[in-house]
Amino acid sequence: MAIDLTSDDYFMREALRLAQMAFDADEVPVGAVVVRENRVIARAHNQVEMLRDATAHAEMLAITQAAHALGDWRLEGCSLFATKEPCPMCAGAITLSRVARVVFGVRDDRSGGAGSAFDITSCPGLNHTVEVVGGVREDDARRLLQEFFRAKRATS
Repeated sequence: MAIDLTSDDYFMREALRLAQMAFDADEVPVGAVVVRENRVIARAHNQVEMLRDATAHAEMLAITQAAHALGDWRLEGCSLFATKEPCPMCAGAITLSRVARVVFGVRDDRSGGAGSAFDITSCPGLNHTVEVVGGVREDDARRLLQEFFRAKRATS
């Protein structure tokens, strides 16, 4: 069976690889990649603890990298893949940077900003709306998050 190097599954696997790196660094295991024309132009994982910065979410770091890669803050034509539904902060940054599409793994019913708890990516008052696809490799993303928080609870 051939691997489709342009599929949502393929790019989410890369985001999951980054989430595992966050897990290994004792960060909440979220990974993100930004893709343009079927090419990864940015990749990041959560670095909140390492950088001691509440805004160092995988999505925020990937957006910054993508803007540098393109030489423009407008990420038109880009897709962002994240292992967990973006929070309101990240959903706002995704919308304001004009990302065309967000693909995420597991929903965040308590604080998701891309349709679960909040619907920032589709807010009609903002200058841009984002196509959102959820549930890609959801079981893998959920498993990694559950394992991380299970281990945290066991050591506290």
